[in-house]
Amino acid sequence: MPIPEMINHLRQSDPRQIQEWFRQRSAIAQMLDARDGGRQPILISRHADELRRVERGYGNAQKPEDYLNSFGAYLRENINKIPALIVVTTRPRELTRAQLKELRLMLDQAGYSEKTLQVAWREMTNADIAASIIGFIRQATLGDALVPYEERVDKAMKKILASQNWTPPQRKWLERIGKQLKVEIIVDREALDQGEFKSQGGFVRLNKAFNGQLEEIFVQINEVLWQDVS
Repeated sequence: MPIPEMINHLRQSDPRQIQEWFRQRSAIAQMLDARDGGRQPILISRHADELRRVERGYGNAQKPEDYLNSFGAYLRENINKIPALIVVTTRPRELTRAQLKELRLMLDQAGYSEKTLQVAWREMTNADIAASIIGFIRQATLGDALVPYEERVDKAMKKILASQNWTPPQRKWLERIGKQLKVEIIVDREALDQGEFKSQGGFVRLNKAFNGQLEEIFVQINEVLWQDVS
């Protein structure tokens, strides 16, 4: 929620409610501190503003290649400490929505957001690749080819659709699942019980359409999705 709304919420809550609110959001203190926390001085100048040059900052790194190298170093230092990183690098097909959310938050706090990684890669290589955070992690740790995420999904779904003779309704559902993958990265039983899928009967109905094999199909999709692309 916006900070003004958060302040109003806390003002209207009793101490126990506030304690529980912060307990459920343990990372919020670090997020607020990262804004400044009073540690940086406010610089004041009375000179007229003048644009001299435009530069992009990368935290402690001055160049995009330094930033990407530091990202790789951060992953190597933490790969055995963070379960989600182990899953991404060894068994990406098993990554859960909760693990992905936790991983994104952790990397954001460390200064490695998906958007900044995309910009750094573009400035270093002159190649504008809209890869996902999973793609960047696997490229930095395993040397996987960095591929636009939507292209990865399209290739994976093409293989799945060609893997057997699906019925017309099954192909239609698989195409919808492919579109949802581009939005959420992970499509599982929980995802199918929300939004448009929920209104169409959710996981139970789709699973019947696939003769009870939908969870196995999810495994196949995720297996193909994160295969290295030559």
